[in-house]
Amino acid sequence: MINILGSSGLIADMKEVIDQMKDDSCVCRDSVFASAMKTYAKVGMLDEAISLFRNLSNFNCVNWTESFNTLLQIMVTESKLETAHRLFLENSYGWEVKSRTRSLKLLIDALCQRSRSDLALNVFQEMNYQCCSPDNEIYRILMRGLCDDGRLNEATHLVYSMFWRISQKGSGNDVVIYRTFLDALCEIGQVQEAVEILGKILRKGLKAPFRRCKQLDLSQCHDGADMQGAKVLINEALIKGAVPSSDSYNAMAVDLYAEGKIGEANKVIREMNGRGFRPPVLVFEAKVAALCREGRVYEAVEVIEREMVEGNCVPTIVLYNTVIKGLCDHRKSALAVRYLEKISRQVGCIPNKETYCNLVVGLSYDGRFIEASQILEEMLIKSHWPSVGAYNTLIKGLCSIGRRYEAIMWLEEMVSQEKMPDRSVWDSVVACVCSDVVVTELSTEVMMRLTKFV
Repeated sequence: MINILGSSGLIADMKEVIDQMKDDSCVCRDSVFASAMKTYAKVGMLDEAISLFRNLSNFNCVNWTESFNTLLQIMVTESKLETAHRLFLENSYGWEVKSRTRSLKLLIDALCQRSRSDLALNVFQEMNYQCCSPDNEIYRILMRGLCDDGRLNEATHLVYSMFWRISQKGSGNDVVIYRTFLDALCEIGQVQEAVEILGKILRKGLKAPFRRCKQLDLSQCHDGADMQGAKVLINEALIKGAVPSSDSYNAMAVDLYAEGKIGEANKVIREMNGRGFRPPVLVFEAKVAALCREGRVYEAVEVIEREMVEGNCVPTIVLYNTVIKGLCDHRKSALAVRYLEKISRQVGCIPNKETYCNLVVGLSYDGRFIEASQILEEMLIKSHWPSVGAYNTLIKGLCSIGRRYEAIMWLEEMVSQEKMPDRSVWDSVVACVCSDVVVTELSTEVMMRLTKFV
C-alpha cells in the first residue's frame, strides 16, 4: 500500500498509512521504509525522510540496514555530505545496521566524485578496522578517483595491494581496474612503466600462465611515441594475456562501451566470440546505450534485430527502454512505437512507466499528439502514473493543434493526481479555450471545475 501511494504521488495518504503502522505496532520490513524515503526525496521532502529514519525505533522493525544506506545515498546525491557524515557516525555502529560495507562505499564514491580521493583513501584504509572487506566495486571506484586526481603513486600501491587481496586467485572483473591504472600511466607519458607493471599484473594479478605472457608482442609500446596506440595494445594484452574468462571479457566490453570506445569494445566482443564465449544481455545493454549516445540509433536497432537473435539472447525491458529513448530523442518516435508492440508480445517482458513516458514525450516532440494521448491513456489503464513532464508536453501540444477537449481532460487528470502543471501549461490551456467566442460558456465551466483542484 505504501509503495502504491508513493508511486501515485499521494504523499499525505502514504504518511497516514505509515503513522497507522506505528500505532498498530505492525511487523515492518526495512524495504518499506527505504521506499518511503525515496518517495520523500523525489518530491523534495528530505526533512521528512530524515525524520522517518530517526523515528524507526518507534516501529516494529529490527533491521535498518537498507533504510540507512538509502538515506545515506539520498544525502550524497543531494550533496549534503556533512549530514551524510553525521548520519554515518550516529548510526553505523548500532546493532540495527548489519553491515557498513555499502555505506562506506557510498562515502568513498562521493569523495572521489568531488576530487577528494585522498580522503577516500583514508576511508578505504579504515575499512579493515571496521571489520569490512572491500569488494571489487570499491577498488574500481577508488582507482578511478586516484587516477583522475593524478595520485598515481597511491594508485600504484593500490594495484599491488590487489595482488594479495581480492585477486589472490585471479578475478576476471579486476581487468577493468588494472586498465584504468595503466591508461592513466600512458596519459602522462609513462608508457614504459605501464608495460613493466602490465607484466606484473598478468603474472600476479590475473594469474596468467607464463607461456601466454611470452606470446605477447608489446615492442611497439616501448618508444612511447603513439600514446593511444600503446593504450590499445595494453588493453588487448590484458584480454589476450589473461586466462580467458567470461567475466574478464564482459567487464572490459562494458567499461569500453561506457567510455564511448565502441570500436575497441567491438574488438573485445569478436575476441570473446572467437574463444567460444557469448556476450550476455548486460553487454548488449551497454552497447545499445553507447550507440544511442552517439546518435547511431539504427545501429542500436540492428543490435536487437540481428546480433541478439544470432546470439540467442532475449532483450530485457531495460534494453528496450534504452532503444525507445534513443529513437525518440532523434525524432524516430514512429519506429519506437513498434517496440511497445514487440514488448507486449514478448513473454516475461512488461512495459513500465519509463517505457510509456519516453513514448509520450517522443511522440509529442514529433507532433504526433493524438498517438501520444492514446499511449498516455494505455499507461493509466496499466496503473502507471505519468510524470509531470509527460503531462506538460502533451497538454501544450494538444492545445497547439486546437484539441481543447483532450487537453482539458488531461489537465484535470493531472491536477487530480496532485501534480502541478507548469505556468506555460495553464497559459496554453486558457489561450486555447478562450480562442473561440463560441465556447465562452464552456470555458467558464471548465475553469470553475479546475479551480476546485488547485
